[in-house]
Amino acid sequence: MQLAMLDVSIILIYIIGTLVIGFWIAKRASKNMSSYFLGGNKLSWWTLGLSNASGQFDISGTMLMVFWLFVYGMKSIYIPWLWPAFNQIFLMVFLSIWLRRSGVMTGAEWIRFRFGESRGATLSNIIVIAFALCLVLGFLAYGFIGIGKFAAVFLPWQLSADAYWNEVYYGVIITAITTLYVVKGGMYSVVFTEVLQFFMMTIACIAVGVIAINSVSPEMIRAAVPEGWFDAGIAWELGHDWSSLLPAAQNKVIEEGMNLFGIFVSMVLLRGILVSLAGPAPNYDMQRILSARSPKEAAMMSGFVNVALLIPRYMLIAGLTVLAVVFFMPELKAMGPDIDFEKILPFAIRNYIPTGLAGLLIAGLIAAYMSTFAATTNAAPAYVVNDIYKRYFNPNAQDKTYVRLSYLVSIAFVVAGSLIGLLIPSLNVIVLWIVGALYGGYTAANVLKWYWWRFNGYGYFFGMLAGILVAIPLMFLDINELHAFPIILGFCLAACVVGSLLTPPDDMTVLKKFYYRVRPWGFWGPVYKALQQDCPEVAKNKDFLRDALNVVLGIVWHSCLTSIGILLVLQQWNALVFVVGVTGLISFLLKKNWYDNLENYPADYSEDKFQHHINARQ
Repeated sequence: MQLAMLDVSIILIYIIGTLVIGFWIAKRASKNMSSYFLGGNKLSWWTLGLSNASGQFDISGTMLMVFWLFVYGMKSIYIPWLWPAFNQIFLMVFLSIWLRRSGVMTGAEWIRFRFGESRGATLSNIIVIAFALCLVLGFLAYGFIGIGKFAAVFLPWQLSADAYWNEVYYGVIITAITTLYVVKGGMYSVVFTEVLQFFMMTIACIAVGVIAINSVSPEMIRAAVPEGWFDAGIAWELGHDWSSLLPAAQNKVIEEGMNLFGIFVSMVLLRGILVSLAGPAPNYDMQRILSARSPKEAAMMSGFVNVALLIPRYMLIAGLTVLAVVFFMPELKAMGPDIDFEKILPFAIRNYIPTGLAGLLIAGLIAAYMSTFAATTNAAPAYVVNDIYKRYFNPNAQDKTYVRLSYLVSIAFVVAGSLIGLLIPSLNVIVLWIVGALYGGYTAANVLKWYWWRFNGYGYFFGMLAGILVAIPLMFLDINELHAFPIILGFCLAACVVGSLLTPPDDMTVLKKFYYRVRPWGFWGPVYKALQQDCPEVAKNKDFLRDALNVVLGIVWHSCLTSIGILLVLQQWNALVFVVGVTGLISFLLKKNWYDNLENYPADYSEDKFQHHINARQ
């Protein structure tokens, strides 16, 4: 793609600017481990929310969602439940508060807080580190593939005559630039650069949406898509057929098993609820929650992500899609069965985005990659350095030693993730493996850890080990990960329960401390009874019904926010007014039933008082 000098200048200024920010704030990040990995717990909730929104705004995901909206129309708003996109609602309503109350630095450290220091707890600690590092490598590979494909199309320099190696070289260069500022600046660098990236992306998204509205009328879109494409209702069958307009698109529907759309939505909703109940995976999402100044701010941050991210992102996705639906159809038909929907993005930018804005959009999409990559990279050294090296090898080293080792670990994982990316054939393969197989193996153990007191460190270890052992081979087998999820879940659940019941319960002192500080609802009766002997004033968490109602409201609210950006670009004004009205009503209900009830800790909580009771009994 040939870019004007103004566009190239904008891209270069952005890249240089991110490096300058990373090195400028490196001094603050390198003070100690807390500053490097959590920003010293001094970052505001809205800053972390913008950072988290930016971190989820990746190129690879954008390419996929443009393809989904093109083929599946308004029903595509449910397909990201695969990830599941609505997990932010569970975090917003109660899980961010529970997680932040722990006061730990990483997911592995949280495991020790939950299970203690027994042998089972040690095994659990090791297995969650292994899972976290697998997840980091998976996301780094996913990002590497996306940025290589994107940059090779959009940036004007041909680095190799071979298209594949051209993508690889671009992937390596942009990955190396991102690694520099992440390694040097830690969480401070990640957050501050991502806030900058968020505003760039938002401007670009709104601009693309406005261009699409001015270029395409609703009548032009209706003439180019099958009947039923505008319908967001969930029915047994998909409800529209591309056979006469674009046979290759209909083949995609059949290949992906989406004809019976009602079954698909039911599966991803049930699976999404289970995965969301497990809490955040030990990656950048968890690190931001742990970085919040307080439990209440952690919940506010998770809620703010939805408001900041969904409308502008879907304006971009819808804008690119409608431009392709109306103007790119002849080229797509000419591709025959080898249709490549990833070409929609470069087509739209090349033909419809003016000079200056094109540079901003390309820089913004590179920023989206860099933000996701940055946050993922920052998670790896937190586990290797804090949870392995510091804990088992050198607990008394100076903070500078830990920070410098973090630099080396980050670089090693970037290299390993990029090499894995070279071996993965497509974005869809790695996405399905992460959300289907890897998260499938994660779900059972991480649901039970919150809600069942008898679930112990051994049960967690065996459940997670079963999940990892099942997930890794699925990357190399031709098996649909979504269909395999129930089997993976059942296998891991059996390993969790059998492993727990065949081994002794965890130390009751550890369980009491966990329950006293976090105060989850669930099956904690024996622990609560034992805790009352020490602290009779302690009250149970009786908020399950309220939280469940807020989750239901939140999922509808999340779907409405997703729809607003699409309906605006499609110029479906009646539907837009209705959805905005529903969004406003649910926002009011959530304000009354969720926000007004947020609290950092239960009113009866006091760490000093609890410790005094424990010491008195001993």
